[in-house]
Amino acid sequence: QVQLVESGGGLVQAGGSLRLSCAASGLPFSNWAMGWFRQAPGKGREFVSIIRKNGRTRFAELVEGRFTISKDNAKNTLYLQMNSLKPDDTAVYYCAGVDDSKWYETRPSEFRYWGQGTQVTVSS
Repeated sequence: QVQLVESGGGLVQAGGSLRLSCAASGLPFSNWAMGWFRQAPGKGREFVSIIRKNGRTRFAELVEGRFTISKDNAKNTLYLQMNSLKPDDTAVYYCAGVDDSKWYETRPSEFRYWGQGTQVTVSS
């Protein structure tokens, strides 16, 4: 059974930083592309970032230069370092897994596995 469990969310002031973690079990973590999505109240789920099994990364334009994605295959853990946070970054953040051949995907429907989400709130 595949399980993705996010942690590290919370309340932070604008300009601050947070590091999200996603602990994975039950899937060949090192062979999958792993991504982060977010969903703000009243909005759809949007792509944030993805990291391929070879370590190549991609970011949404809104977060490029502020967020960093990484993973530790030995710990089966995915990370999202978020710096220079803005109130518009407020959302529930989800980690998700997709076959590495679909690493270019940004559509949530293409991602097979999902965590339960962690709330990030950025105050102005």
